[in-house]
Amino acid sequence: GMTFDSAPRGVLPFAVQLLCVIPARLGSTRLPDKPLRLLAGEPLVRVVVRRVLELDLAPRIVVAADDPRVLEAVAPLGVDGVLTGPEIGSGTERVAAVARLPEYADADVILNVQGDEPFVSGVAAVGAVQRVLAGDAIATAAGPLSAAAALDPNRVKVVVDETGRALRFSRALPASGAWACRVEVLHHVGVYAYTRRGLLRWVGLPPAPEEVAEALEQLRPLAHGIAVGVARTHEAAPPGIDTPDDLITAEQYMNAQSQGVGR
Repeated sequence: GMTFDSAPRGVLPFAVQLLCVIPARLGSTRLPDKPLRLLAGEPLVRVVVRRVLELDLAPRIVVAADDPRVLEAVAPLGVDGVLTGPEIGSGTERVAAVARLPEYADADVILNVQGDEPFVSGVAAVGAVQRVLAGDAIATAAGPLSAAAALDPNRVKVVVDETGRALRFSRALPASGAWACRVEVLHHVGVYAYTRRGLLRWVGLPPAPEEVAEALEQLRPLAHGIAVGVARTHEAAPPGIDTPDDLITAEQYMNAQSQGVGR
């Protein structure tokens, strides 16, 4: 196995075997063929992989996809590719399918960077991994919620308690009311970290009714009483890709970044 000599400085203090899996699914309902949609002339999934490589998050990176075309799109970048079965419904299940393969059996902590997060924040990814190293079986990340994102059902919100654990994920803006003093509503960011056991436990649970109703896989562990830690980022969540309009927004964001604006 590989140890952490090449890891980002000071992120992982000891030889934890970290595996990063990027699940990408062609059969997305809101944006068909999403991973292959072009962003600045390049397939979205390749932009995501390039970003993960640039952040130097993990010594091993695997793209897990339901279609060989997705793996062909990332082949030039030299990362591993795994073709997962078409029956797999969620990104987490796709990540677990990779973690179960004998060649990845030594990974202790698994980082899931969703294949539609081309601007994934290093702070968010590292924060989720750090929460797992500190004892959470499952962790994710969230940032400040803008007024526009609050009203947009494509943007997922997370209600966090004072210990930094998720109480609720929702596409709607949760009413705060009497809770307001104890909780905060944040903008969920599409990264997860898990211990191997936490990941396999998640996918071994039956789907929860609220998970199906809201189409949010992360409601499953909560419904079954498994705590989900939330790493805080202080910058606004970068644009994710859920709709055709998001591709346009993302391209504008990329242009702004390359001109050094908004850094």
